[in-house]
Amino acid sequence: QVQLVESGGGSVQSGGSLRLSCAASGHALITNCMAWFRQAPGKEREGVAAIDSGGRSTYVESVKGRFTISRANGEKTLYLQMNALKPEDTAMYYCAADRLCPLVLEASRYSYWGQGTQVTVSS
Repeated sequence: QVQLVESGGGSVQSGGSLRLSCAASGHALITNCMAWFRQAPGKEREGVAAIDSGGRSTYVESVKGRFTISRANGEKTLYLQMNALKPEDTAMYYCAADRLCPLVLEASRYSYWGQGTQVTVSS
């Protein structure tokens, strides 16, 4: 079993930065692939970025050049550095993990989810 606990959300002004963290517990193989998703009120959950155990990553087009996904601590801690934040980045951000790692941003591919951390960007 895997538990994922996110932290680091908050409220910032447009152009600001935040760093999200996700602490994973459980067998390391289950966290081969980890990802960040977000969901704004009234919208579907959207994949933001994903990373595999080898450090390969993928991003949704809207955050490329602004967000950076990384992992550390024996690869069981996941980060999302978010720079140049925009009001449209406002959402609940979720950490996700799975043993299989196609490195895609599809929510159905991830078996384990955290409870989320809120990010609010004001203009």
